[in-house]
Amino acid sequence: MSRYYVNKFLYTVDSDPKWVAAYKADPRGTIDRWEEEVGQWLTPSEKTSWLSFTEEEREALATHNYVWLFEHGAHFFLNLTLFIALYDQEYTARSGPLSFQREMADKLSPWVGKEYPSVAL
Repeated sequence: MSRYYVNKFLYTVDSDPKWVAAYKADPRGTIDRWEEEVGQWLTPSEKTSWLSFTEEEREALATHNYVWLFEHGAHFFLNLTLFIALYDQEYTARSGPLSFQREMADKLSPWVGKEYPSVAL
């Protein structure tokens, strides 16, 4: 897993409500657009060509598979905050406060008592 690139995606998308809305509405299109507009840029004037998502990462991001992302080293906090931004409002309306967080905790419960996957590069 290219943890740096996945975490950069999670962080930059979560940091901008317009990216969050786009990612919720069209995950695959947003991933492609993000790679071109944000992901490949190291600085405002320096672009790289070696960073990209693996097919597995792209699919997990496109399907909002936060469990797979966590299990493969995405930073827990970045993963959590982006998916809260995507789902908290609708889950709260349907099932009450913290319902998305509870669902995520349930899905990650097999990791309780185990060492979390490394987020190291």
